[in-house]
Amino acid sequence: MATTSFPDASPRKKKAAAAAVPPRRDLIGAQDGVGQEAACTAHVSPRTLAVTAAEPAFSRQFGLSVDEICGRGLLGLLRSPVPGQLREQFTALSSGRCRRFRERVTGLDGEGRNFPADITAIAVGQPTGEIVGLVVLLRRAEQAAGGEPVLSALDAQVLEGVARGESTVQLASRLYLSRQGIEYRVGQMLRRFDAPNRPALVARAHALGMFAHGQWPPRVLPERVR
Repeated sequence: MATTSFPDASPRKKKAAAAAVPPRRDLIGAQDGVGQEAACTAHVSPRTLAVTAAEPAFSRQFGLSVDEICGRGLLGLLRSPVPGQLREQFTALSSGRCRRFRERVTGLDGEGRNFPADITAIAVGQPTGEIVGLVVLLRRAEQAAGGEPVLSALDAQVLEGVARGESTVQLASRLYLSRQGIEYRVGQMLRRFDAPNRPALVARAHALGMFAHGQWPPRVLPERVR
């Protein structure tokens, strides 16, 4: 009598097959909120923070080829408005003290121009807890039609307060933020608009048409707020 054979579905075989393919749930789950279609990816060494592999779209952000970007230190490509903060976050990620973080950073493109971007960094670990790699998802910050810069609603309120001459303490009290939170957001905008100080930031924002013309107190145009 003919017999029909079926694939071995024993628990032992299933377990071995599952172990052969590393789970990617950390990576998949971390992409929500980052914009999977717009994000580009690089793999980074947790020990040296050097780029070990990258998508062509990632390297193009910096005017480099895939071969040129591999081996480069990630912290040489990206900057945070708060000195040392980005390195501290990657150190926590590499040591296993956190699994992921998201940060607004500034990169330098191939023509020497700064561009704002959001990154999400995810630790890839073994079941033992050892961190064997880092995945970095980068997405350029949103811009209005025509390439004009836009701000979050909270950053727009901070910029309006700076334009009115409010101090950090006044802004923190009015917006229910900490002083460090205000300084962080102002620092991000200084970096983004390439301004050395607050008066220069306001002047730069005016030059970019961020404010409604002839209005006091200053108001960021609605189309410049996302």
